[in-house]
Formats: sequence, structure tokens, C-alpha cells
Amino acid sequence: MRWIYNFLINGFQILLPILGLFFKRLKTFRLERQHTNKELENFIAQNQSPIIWVHVASLGEYEQVVPVIKALKPHFKTHQFLLSFFSDSGYRIKKNKSIANFETYLPLDTKSQSQDFVNLIKPQFAIFVKYDIWPNFLRELNKQHIKTFIVAARFRPQQVYFKAYGRFFKQALKSFQHIFVQDQTSGHLLNSINYTSWTHTGDTRYDRVYQQLNQDNKLDFMEDFKENKQCMVCGSTWPEDEKVLLTTLNDKTLKLKFVIAPHQIKTEAIDQFQKQLQKSSIKYSEIKTQDLSQFDVLILDTVGLLTKVYAYADIAYVGGAMGKTGLHNILEPAAFGVPIIIGPNYDKFPEAKALKQKGGLAVVSKTLELQNIVRKLNDEQKFKTKMSKAAYDFVQDKKGATALTCEGILQNLIH
Repeated sequence: MRWIYNFLINGFQILLPILGLFFKRLKTFRLERQHTNKELENFIAQNQSPIIWVHVASLGEYEQVVPVIKALKPHFKTHQFLLSFFSDSGYRIKKNKSIANFETYLPLDTKSQSQDFVNLIKPQFAIFVKYDIWPNFLRELNKQHIKTFIVAARFRPQQVYFKAYGRFFKQALKSFQHIFVQDQTSGHLLNSINYTSWTHTGDTRYDRVYQQLNQDNKLDFMEDFKENKQCMVCGSTWPEDEKVLLTTLNDKTLKLKFVIAPHQIKTEAIDQFQKQLQKSSIKYSEIKTQDLSQFDVLILDTVGLLTKVYAYADIAYVGGAMGKTGLHNILEPAAFGVPIIIGPNYDKFPEAKALKQKGGLAVVSKTLELQNIVRKLNDEQKFKTKMSKAAYDFVQDKKGATALTCEGILQNLIH
């Protein structure tokens, strides 16, 4: 399996310039990595401090590791935290804005590039997040006796690590010094492949969203827009979500204002959606000279504001589960005690199942179902308060994963 993996990834590297001629995203993938490699070399050349390397796939995993980095920093005051991303979306949003000292792209997982990268940064130890696992990087770290951890890990029986044909990937998994898992099921799966160096710590996202409560979440434009009225925030929506939301958005009998935050910021798609609205609407990019209190719908055609916008929500709809793209972060609105509505495709998201069971989340699959639950939340204060408390308590009860994870990392570094 190792030679097949290396053959495929080396083949992809060779073909990447050609593929880039036909696929714009692959061209960007190659060119941006070339550029950040040079930036990384300059950073290392100018930096004399020891490096702690943290790798995340994208923005979601970054949010999971933020509280861990915050907790570790006081213990490593003379160190620099280097953060690598695999996805372009996460990197672009957090470039020069993350909690780390430097951000870069993860090179392709070839033998040569993984060796060059590890030799360049020479990390004291490395942290991977959730399940973005790269065999050649792990092999190189292990070869150089660099302790490596994975935090907020969650595994499923269907994954290749737990299949008879997955020996190569099992070995990659076993190269971690210690794995901190979100749930006992993940730990039992690790036991099944004779890996016992794991600890059930829980999900660090709960600590991350809880920390948001202690931040300054005031947004002047939201104060002006909401003007003490009820507001429904529809976060990380996809076209499938927007299709179901449209009738509710256009319902003039609802005493609600709406904020729409599309997951993909595409001007043409946003303009097309805005044309279907029968209420007064405005895009965030247009608000400077406007009296926002006069508008019923605000469309966020920008990124980085949604978390704070949830602080103003009376009802939240979280996108991704109406189609097959995957449910987005329900914990952000839950932390603020906001009743949450999602679509029906949430089987792979245990936090959604648990929050539904606790009564803080409602599931809809049709336009009428959405209208009914929104109207009930808008009209029945007792029902809304019950859902709100369930959502808030859900996050409060699951805090603490960060402290356990940090303690575990420190103990493993000593031994």
C-alpha cells in the first residue's frame, strides 16, 4: 500500500502543472504553495526560537485547536507556533490573523517534501487536529524522534484505519505519541487496532465557543440593523438551504428581521438570491451610508463576522444539512443560548444528535416545517426560552476538553 500511495501522490505532483491549465483551483493550489514556501524559509531564517508545529485541514479544525494553543502558550513562552493549513479557504481567512506566529500551507505529502519541510522547521513537537493525517509527514517526524499528537480526534468504523486492507494507514496512525479523542467510541476503535495510547478528553470546540462569550461581541451595524427587534440569523447557507428558507424570508406576517450569511461568497449567486426576496434587503458591502433599521434582510457578503452576529440572534438556522455538503458549526449559536434549526442530513454530526435530544435543536426538511417552527419560536416565548436554555446548557456541560488535552500533552512531553 505504501508504494501505491507514494506513486499516486508523486504522480499528482508531476501532473499538477498540467492539471492547473484546466482547473483554476489546482493552479492556485500549486502557485500559492510555492509562494508560501519562500515566505516560510524567510520566517525560519529570521527566527531563532524553537518551533511548535500545529497542522489543521481548514477553518473548522483551526477553531478546534485555538483553545489548545492558548492553553499551551504560557508553558512555552520562548517558542514560536507555526500553523499549517491544507485548504486554501482556511489559510486565506487566517493569514496574519491567527493565534499562531506564522501561517503556511502544508506541502504535498511526498517523501521529499515532507522531509524538506520537517528539516526546515525542526519542530520541538507537532500537533495534528481531528483526522487530517499524512503518512509521509508522520513517518518523517517519527524518524527524527519528534513527538507528535492528534487532538480532538474522532474516528468511525468505516475509515480505512480500521479495515483489513488499511495496514499502511494504521501504521501512520500508530506513529502518534498520544491521541486525544472526542468520544469513547473513537478510543475503542483505536483499541481494536492495538493502539492504547489515547485519552478521552472531549471536543475542544465547546471550550472555543464558550470563550467567545467572554469576548467583545458588539457589532455596531447589528445594533443599527436589529433595533431591538427579533432577528433570525441563517449562517453558512448553501443553495439547498436558501431554497427552503425563501418562503419564510418572504413571509410578511412574521415579525422578524433576517441575517443571511452564505457559505460561499459569490457575487452573482448572492445578487440572484437577493432578487427573489420580497422584503427590503441590503448587502453588508453596501451599508456605509444606509439606515440599516429600514431593512428587513441583511446579507453578509463577507467572512469573519458570523460568530459575533450569532450574539444578536433570537433564532438560528445553520446550513449544510439540507443538502450533502455537511452541517456547519451549531455550537457557535448554541453557546449564546440561541434555538437552532437545521436540515435533515446530520447523521455524521453527533453534537447535532445530542443537542436535538436535549431539546435545543429542531430539524426540518420542508419549507412548511421551517415556517411552522420559526413561527412557533417567534410567537411562543415559553417554547423559545426552553429551547434557548437547552442550547446554552448543552455547551456549558461539555466544557473542559482543552484543560485535559493540554495536561496530557505536557505529561507526554516529560516522559
